[in-house]
Amino acid sequence: MSPTNGTTMLEVSNLHKKFGLFSAVKNLSFQIRKGEIFGFLGPNGAGKTTTMRMVTCYIPPSSGSIRVAGLDPSVSSLEVRRKIGYLPEHNPLYNDMTVLEYLQFVGEIRGIKGSRLQSRINELFNICSLGKMSSRLIGNLSKGYRQRVGLAQALMHNPDLLILDEPMSGLDPNQIIEIRNLIKNLGQEKTVVYCSHILSEVKATCDRILIINDGQMVASGTPDELVNNAGKGNRYHVRIKGDRYEIENKLSSISGATGVNILAVASEWVTAEVMASQEDIGEAIFKAVVENGMSLAELKRESASFEEVFTQLTRK
Repeated sequence: MSPTNGTTMLEVSNLHKKFGLFSAVKNLSFQIRKGEIFGFLGPNGAGKTTTMRMVTCYIPPSSGSIRVAGLDPSVSSLEVRRKIGYLPEHNPLYNDMTVLEYLQFVGEIRGIKGSRLQSRINELFNICSLGKMSSRLIGNLSKGYRQRVGLAQALMHNPDLLILDEPMSGLDPNQIIEIRNLIKNLGQEKTVVYCSHILSEVKATCDRILIINDGQMVASGTPDELVNNAGKGNRYHVRIKGDRYEIENKLSSISGATGVNILAVASEWVTAEVMASQEDIGEAIFKAVVENGMSLAELKRESASFEEVFTQLTRK
């Protein structure tokens, strides 16, 4: 994961955005440190894209404040835009241009010209593995390469803050791995905000995660912290030989056990799930089985999955 040095790159305070009577973002506050890969997670319609459009100066907030490297977008819009590279959900590409022509066009818009522009394009070809595609029409590229071109345009001006909105949308598994590795490499030098509803990718890529729902923050922390703080406790999957009702009774009487579900009964073997609080009761389960003369074939501790945590936090 990317190192952090404590310097705040992005600070959002009490952010609110209304469209008519509808509030898309409600009193949202968070900070992102320099050098983080920060996951901005939520279901469709949660307010992720609206928030990023405010951060990138596409739309103004209704109230609240944004600071990018200490700069206020409402006062220093151009300076803020120079510090941000943005890959929106719908990749802004021109299909009738070649990759080289498009990046030259983007560079000129950014005020980069001559040998400096050509040098930067060569760097981006290397960073995004696009060299072999330089003369190809963008319209003829695969989705994975189109995403690489989108990343290259976002990186053209060497921004401090890179914002990626659904960069994995529509990619096949091999393309997802390639783009994930590219994002991790970029995170070694830049602050990355990764907006998505693809849970596995956010968990695998990000240092910290903020989850929003209905325009509001519902949780934040590292992936492990979110799981540990979800309040679902632990589960123990067991397979025991013995009488079903005796097994259920003995497991329920264990200190720390909050519930027992019998999952299957086959011959004399009973498969069950023991719910527990945060404490570890694995040893207590083992002792209860052995001391009552029963046979234990399987004992496995399972914590709540990240998907379960997300569902719990964002369920309407």
